[in-house]
Amino acid sequence: MPRSLSAIQPTGIVHIGNYIGAISQFVKLQHETEAFYFLVDYHAMTVPFEPRELHDHLLNATAIYLAAGLDPKKATIFQQSQVHEHTELGWILMCLTRLGEAERMTQFKDKGKNTSASVGLLSYPMLMAADILLYDTDYVPVGEDQKQHVELARDLAERFNKMFGETFAMPTPLIKKTGARIMGLDDPTTKMSKSAGSPKNYIALTDDEGTVRKKIAAAVTDSEGTIDFAPAKRPGVSNLVTIMAEITGMTPKEVVQSFDGKGYKEFKGTLADTLVEFLQPIREKYLALRADPAHLVGVLRDGSARAKELAEKKMGAVREVLGIRL
Repeated sequence: MPRSLSAIQPTGIVHIGNYIGAISQFVKLQHETEAFYFLVDYHAMTVPFEPRELHDHLLNATAIYLAAGLDPKKATIFQQSQVHEHTELGWILMCLTRLGEAERMTQFKDKGKNTSASVGLLSYPMLMAADILLYDTDYVPVGEDQKQHVELARDLAERFNKMFGETFAMPTPLIKKTGARIMGLDDPTTKMSKSAGSPKNYIALTDDEGTVRKKIAAAVTDSEGTIDFAPAKRPGVSNLVTIMAEITGMTPKEVVQSFDGKGYKEFKGTLADTLVEFLQPIREKYLALRADPAHLVGVLRDGSARAKELAEKKMGAVREVLGIRL
Protein backbone atom coordinates (compact mmCIF):
# COMPACT_ATOMS: atom_id res chain seq x y z
CA MET A 1 0.00 0.00 0.00
CA PRO A 2 1.49 3.39 -0.93
CA ARG A 3 2.34 5.77 1.90
CA SER A 4 1.23 9.40 2.14
CA LEU A 5 2.53 12.01 4.57
CA SER A 6 1.98 15.67 5.23
CA ALA A 7 1.71 18.13 8.10
CA ILE A 8 0.52 21.48 9.34
CA GLN A 9 2.19 23.95 11.68
CA PRO A 10 0.48 24.35 15.07
CA THR A 11 0.49 28.13 14.93
CA GLY A 12 -3.10 29.06 15.65
CA ILE A 13 -5.73 29.52 12.96
CA VAL A 14 -6.53 26.75 10.48
CA HIS A 15 -8.51 28.32 7.65
CA ILE A 16 -10.61 27.23 4.71
CA GLY A 17 -7.60 27.54 2.40
CA ASN A 18 -5.71 25.00 4.52
CA TYR A 19 -8.69 22.68 4.32
CA ILE A 20 -9.22 22.99 0.56
CA GLY A 21 -5.54 22.87 -0.38
CA ALA A 22 -4.35 20.17 2.00
CA ILE A 23 -6.60 18.73 4.72
CA SER A 24 -9.32 17.65 2.28
CA GLN A 25 -6.64 15.58 0.54
CA PHE A 26 -5.53 14.13 3.89
CA VAL A 27 -9.06 12.93 4.59
CA LYS A 28 -9.35 11.28 1.17
CA LEU A 29 -5.91 9.66 1.25
CA GLN A 30 -6.39 8.05 4.65
CA HIS A 31 -8.71 5.59 2.87
CA GLU A 32 -6.36 4.98 -0.07
CA THR A 33 -2.88 4.95 1.47
CA GLU A 34 -0.97 4.25 4.66
CA ALA A 35 -1.32 7.79 5.93
CA PHE A 36 0.91 9.80 8.28
CA TYR A 37 -0.17 13.31 9.25
CA PHE A 38 1.54 15.27 11.94
CA LEU A 39 2.09 18.60 13.66
CA VAL A 40 5.43 20.25 12.94
CA ASP A 41 6.04 21.99 16.24
CA TYR A 42 9.78 22.35 15.51
CA HIS A 43 8.94 24.23 12.33
CA ALA A 44 6.78 26.57 14.40
CA MET A 45 9.92 27.63 16.30
CA THR A 46 11.51 29.34 13.30
CA VAL A 47 9.75 32.54 14.40
CA PRO A 48 9.24 33.95 17.92
CA PHE A 49 6.68 32.00 19.92
CA GLU A 50 5.20 31.64 23.39
CA PRO A 51 5.56 28.14 24.89
CA ARG A 52 2.09 28.19 26.47
CA GLU A 53 0.53 29.24 23.18
CA LEU A 54 2.44 26.56 21.27
CA HIS A 55 1.09 23.92 23.65
CA ASP A 56 -2.46 25.17 23.12
CA HIS A 57 -1.93 25.30 19.37
CA LEU A 58 -0.85 21.64 19.36
CA LEU A 59 -4.14 20.63 20.96
CA ASN A 60 -6.11 22.99 18.71
CA ALA A 61 -4.56 21.57 15.56
CA THR A 62 -5.12 18.00 16.71
CA ALA A 63 -8.77 18.78 17.38
CA ILE A 64 -9.07 20.37 13.94
CA TYR A 65 -7.53 17.32 12.26
CA LEU A 66 -10.08 15.06 13.94
CA ALA A 67 -13.03 17.42 13.46
CA ALA A 68 -12.23 17.77 9.76
CA GLY A 69 -12.45 14.01 9.27
CA LEU A 70 -9.11 12.39 10.05
CA ASP A 71 -9.50 9.08 11.88
CA PRO A 72 -6.62 7.97 14.17
CA LYS A 73 -7.61 4.37 13.42
CA LYS A 74 -6.90 4.94 9.74
CA ALA A 75 -4.16 7.59 9.83
CA THR A 76 -1.16 7.97 12.12
CA ILE A 77 -1.54 11.41 13.70
CA PHE A 78 1.52 12.49 15.65
CA GLN A 79 3.75 15.23 17.01
CA GLN A 80 7.06 15.91 15.25
CA SER A 81 9.08 16.68 18.39
CA GLN A 82 8.13 13.33 19.94
CA VAL A 83 10.11 11.50 17.25
CA HIS A 84 13.68 12.75 17.65
CA GLU A 85 14.81 10.98 14.49
CA HIS A 86 13.35 13.92 12.55
CA THR A 87 16.00 16.30 13.86
CA GLU A 88 18.75 13.70 13.58
CA LEU A 89 18.07 13.11 9.89
CA GLY A 90 17.50 16.85 9.46
CA TRP A 91 21.08 17.53 10.56
CA ILE A 92 22.45 14.91 8.17
CA LEU A 93 20.54 16.45 5.26
CA MET A 94 21.73 19.94 6.22
CA CYS A 95 25.26 18.65 5.76
CA LEU A 96 24.36 17.59 2.21
CA THR A 97 22.58 20.82 1.28
CA ARG A 98 24.48 23.58 -0.47
CA LEU A 99 24.11 27.07 0.95
CA GLY A 100 22.87 28.41 -2.36
CA GLU A 101 20.11 25.82 -2.43
CA ALA A 102 18.91 26.85 1.01
CA GLU A 103 18.99 30.56 0.18
CA ARG A 104 16.96 30.02 -2.99
CA MET A 105 14.01 28.54 -1.13
CA THR A 106 11.07 30.85 -1.73
CA GLN A 107 9.96 31.28 1.87
CA PHE A 108 13.47 32.20 3.00
CA LYS A 109 13.77 34.69 0.14
CA ASP A 110 10.51 36.27 1.30
CA LYS A 111 11.04 36.21 5.07
CA GLY A 112 14.83 36.05 5.36
CA LYS A 113 15.22 39.67 4.30
CA ASN A 114 14.61 40.57 7.94
CA THR A 115 18.01 40.80 9.64
CA SER A 116 16.54 39.22 12.78
CA ALA A 117 15.54 36.06 10.87
CA SER A 118 16.83 32.90 12.54
CA VAL A 119 19.14 30.26 11.11
CA GLY A 120 16.22 27.90 11.65
CA LEU A 121 14.28 29.75 8.96
CA LEU A 122 17.12 29.02 6.54
CA SER A 123 17.48 25.38 7.51
CA TYR A 124 13.90 24.24 8.12
CA PRO A 125 13.40 23.03 4.50
CA MET A 126 16.04 20.39 5.26
CA LEU A 127 14.10 19.38 8.36
CA MET A 128 11.00 19.19 6.19
CA ALA A 129 12.92 16.97 3.79
CA ALA A 130 13.80 14.74 6.75
CA ASP A 131 10.12 14.67 7.77
CA ILE A 132 9.29 13.26 4.34
CA LEU A 133 12.22 10.91 3.71
CA LEU A 134 12.18 9.35 7.16
CA TYR A 135 9.03 7.39 6.30
CA ASP A 136 9.82 6.33 2.72
CA THR A 137 6.92 8.51 1.64
CA ASP A 138 5.37 7.95 -1.78
CA TYR A 139 2.97 10.90 -1.88
CA VAL A 140 3.04 14.29 -0.19
CA PRO A 141 -0.28 16.16 -0.44
CA VAL A 142 0.66 19.84 -0.22
CA GLY A 143 -0.42 23.27 -1.31
CA GLU A 144 1.20 24.79 -4.37
CA ASP A 145 3.54 26.92 -2.23
CA GLN A 146 5.14 23.80 -0.73
CA LYS A 147 6.03 22.12 -4.03
CA GLN A 148 9.57 23.56 -3.93
CA HIS A 149 10.18 21.94 -0.55
CA VAL A 150 9.14 18.50 -1.80
CA GLU A 151 11.43 18.99 -4.80
CA LEU A 152 14.30 19.71 -2.40
CA ALA A 153 13.50 16.48 -0.55
CA ARG A 154 13.71 14.62 -3.87
CA ASP A 155 17.05 16.28 -4.70
CA LEU A 156 18.50 15.38 -1.30
CA ALA A 157 17.21 11.81 -1.51
CA GLU A 158 18.84 11.39 -4.91
CA ARG A 159 22.10 12.94 -3.67
CA PHE A 160 22.20 10.75 -0.57
CA ASN A 161 21.41 7.61 -2.58
CA LYS A 162 24.21 8.32 -5.07
CA MET A 163 26.74 9.02 -2.33
CA PHE A 164 25.90 6.25 0.12
CA GLY A 165 23.69 3.72 -1.66
CA GLU A 166 19.96 3.36 -2.19
CA THR A 167 18.37 4.38 1.09
CA PHE A 168 15.45 6.75 0.50
CA ALA A 169 12.32 6.51 -1.62
CA MET A 170 11.54 9.35 -4.02
CA PRO A 171 8.46 11.29 -2.86
CA THR A 172 5.93 12.79 -5.26
CA PRO A 173 4.03 15.99 -4.43
CA LEU A 174 0.25 15.80 -4.81
CA ILE A 175 -1.13 19.22 -5.70
CA LYS A 176 -4.78 19.75 -6.50
CA LYS A 177 -5.54 21.00 -9.99
CA THR A 178 -8.02 23.49 -8.55
CA GLY A 179 -8.09 25.02 -5.10
CA ALA A 180 -4.38 24.50 -4.43
CA ARG A 181 -3.98 28.20 -3.70
CA ILE A 182 -6.90 30.00 -2.07
CA MET A 183 -6.41 33.74 -1.95
CA GLY A 184 -7.14 36.27 0.79
CA LEU A 185 -10.68 37.59 1.05
CA ASP A 186 -9.40 41.12 1.67
CA ASP A 187 -6.61 40.92 -0.92
CA PRO A 188 -7.22 38.34 -3.67
CA THR A 189 -3.74 38.94 -5.11
CA THR A 190 -2.06 37.27 -2.10
CA LYS A 191 -2.55 33.85 -0.57
CA MET A 192 -5.03 33.37 2.29
CA SER A 193 -2.90 33.32 5.44
CA LYS A 194 -3.42 32.81 9.16
CA SER A 195 -0.60 35.31 9.71
CA ALA A 196 -2.37 38.02 7.72
CA GLY A 197 -2.70 41.38 9.40
CA SER A 198 -6.49 41.26 9.38
CA PRO A 199 -8.90 38.42 10.28
CA LYS A 200 -10.93 39.55 7.27
CA ASN A 201 -8.31 37.77 5.17
CA TYR A 202 -9.51 34.25 5.97
CA ILE A 203 -12.39 32.03 7.02
CA ALA A 204 -11.24 29.93 9.98
CA LEU A 205 -12.63 26.40 10.25
CA THR A 206 -13.83 27.39 13.72
CA ASP A 207 -15.54 30.68 12.75
CA ASP A 208 -19.16 30.94 13.88
CA GLU A 209 -22.06 31.73 11.56
CA GLY A 210 -22.09 35.46 12.16
CA THR A 211 -18.36 35.78 11.54
CA VAL A 212 -18.53 33.77 8.32
CA ARG A 213 -21.35 35.89 6.94
CA LYS A 214 -19.59 39.17 7.79
CA LYS A 215 -16.33 38.07 6.19
CA ILE A 216 -17.97 36.88 2.99
CA ALA A 217 -20.06 40.05 2.75
CA ALA A 218 -16.90 42.13 3.05
CA ALA A 219 -14.84 40.00 0.64
CA VAL A 220 -13.20 42.02 -2.14
CA THR A 221 -14.64 41.57 -5.64
CA ASP A 222 -14.67 44.31 -8.33
CA SER A 223 -17.00 46.77 -10.01
CA GLU A 224 -18.22 44.41 -12.75
CA GLY A 225 -21.11 43.00 -10.72
CA THR A 226 -21.27 39.67 -12.60
CA ILE A 227 -20.12 36.22 -11.58
CA ASP A 228 -17.19 34.95 -13.63
CA PHE A 229 -14.09 32.81 -13.33
CA ALA A 230 -11.10 34.67 -14.74
CA PRO A 231 -8.38 34.62 -12.04
CA ALA A 232 -5.91 36.81 -13.93
CA LYS A 233 -8.42 39.55 -14.77
CA ARG A 234 -10.92 39.24 -11.90
CA PRO A 235 -9.10 37.66 -8.95
CA GLY A 236 -11.62 38.59 -6.24
CA VAL A 237 -14.77 37.03 -7.61
CA SER A 238 -12.76 34.15 -9.11
CA ASN A 239 -11.41 33.31 -5.66
CA LEU A 240 -14.93 33.15 -4.24
CA VAL A 241 -16.03 30.96 -7.15
CA THR A 242 -13.12 28.61 -6.39
CA ILE A 243 -14.15 28.36 -2.74
CA MET A 244 -17.76 27.64 -3.70
CA ALA A 245 -16.64 25.01 -6.22
CA GLU A 246 -14.33 23.22 -3.79
CA ILE A 247 -16.88 23.09 -0.97
CA THR A 248 -19.78 21.91 -3.16
CA GLY A 249 -17.86 19.59 -5.50
CA MET A 250 -18.86 21.65 -8.53
CA THR A 251 -16.46 22.95 -11.15
CA PRO A 252 -15.83 26.71 -11.36
CA LYS A 253 -17.65 26.69 -14.70
CA GLU A 254 -20.71 25.08 -13.12
CA VAL A 255 -20.70 27.65 -10.31
CA VAL A 256 -20.58 30.51 -12.82
CA GLN A 257 -23.40 28.97 -14.87
CA SER A 258 -25.60 28.56 -11.79
CA PHE A 259 -25.32 32.29 -11.09
CA ASP A 260 -25.81 33.49 -14.64
CA GLY A 261 -27.64 36.81 -14.57
CA LYS A 262 -27.27 37.18 -10.81
CA GLY A 263 -25.18 39.63 -8.83
CA TYR A 264 -22.74 39.68 -5.95
CA LYS A 265 -25.35 39.98 -3.21
CA GLU A 266 -27.10 36.75 -4.13
CA PHE A 267 -23.83 34.96 -4.87
CA LYS A 268 -22.21 35.99 -1.58
CA GLY A 269 -25.35 35.09 0.31
CA THR A 270 -25.40 31.59 -1.16
CA LEU A 271 -21.66 31.16 -0.57
CA ALA A 272 -22.09 32.20 3.05
CA ASP A 273 -24.97 29.73 3.47
CA THR A 274 -22.82 26.98 1.94
CA LEU A 275 -19.85 27.70 4.20
CA VAL A 276 -21.98 27.92 7.34
CA GLU A 277 -23.58 24.56 6.58
CA PHE A 278 -20.19 23.01 5.83
CA LEU A 279 -18.35 24.45 8.84
CA GLN A 280 -21.00 23.99 11.52
CA PRO A 281 -20.37 20.25 12.15
CA ILE A 282 -16.60 20.81 12.08
CA ARG A 283 -16.91 23.62 14.61
CA GLU A 284 -19.20 21.62 16.88
CA LYS A 285 -16.95 18.57 16.83
CA TYR A 286 -13.89 20.76 17.38
CA LEU A 287 -15.42 22.36 20.48
CA ALA A 288 -16.34 18.95 21.89
CA LEU A 289 -12.85 17.57 21.25
CA ARG A 290 -11.15 20.64 22.66
CA ALA A 291 -13.08 20.14 25.91
CA ASP A 292 -11.28 16.80 26.37
CA PRO A 293 -7.53 17.60 26.20
CA ALA A 294 -6.58 14.21 27.64
CA HIS A 295 -8.10 12.51 24.59
CA LEU A 296 -6.14 14.79 22.23
CA VAL A 297 -2.90 14.11 24.08
CA GLY A 298 -3.63 10.39 23.87
CA VAL A 299 -4.12 10.57 20.09
CA LEU A 300 -0.76 12.31 19.68
CA ARG A 301 1.08 9.95 21.99
CA ASP A 302 -0.32 6.84 20.33
CA GLY A 303 0.45 8.18 16.87
CA SER A 304 3.94 9.31 17.88
CA ALA A 305 4.73 5.83 19.23
CA ARG A 306 3.69 4.23 15.92
CA ALA A 307 5.66 6.77 13.90
CA LYS A 308 8.74 6.28 16.07
CA GLU A 309 8.87 2.57 15.31
CA LEU A 310 9.27 3.31 11.60
CA ALA A 311 11.60 6.26 12.19
CA GLU A 312 13.95 4.24 14.36
CA LYS A 313 14.15 1.51 11.73
CA LYS A 314 14.93 3.98 8.95
CA MET A 315 17.56 5.80 10.99
CA GLY A 316 19.22 2.48 11.74
CA ALA A 317 19.62 1.97 7.99
CA VAL A 318 20.88 5.55 7.55
CA ARG A 319 23.50 5.18 10.31
CA GLU A 320 24.59 1.88 8.77
CA VAL A 321 25.33 3.34 5.31
CA LEU A 322 27.04 6.39 6.89
CA GLY A 323 29.36 4.18 8.86
CA ILE A 324 28.34 5.49 12.28
CA ARG A 325 26.35 2.50 13.53
CA LEU A 326 28.40 0.43 15.97
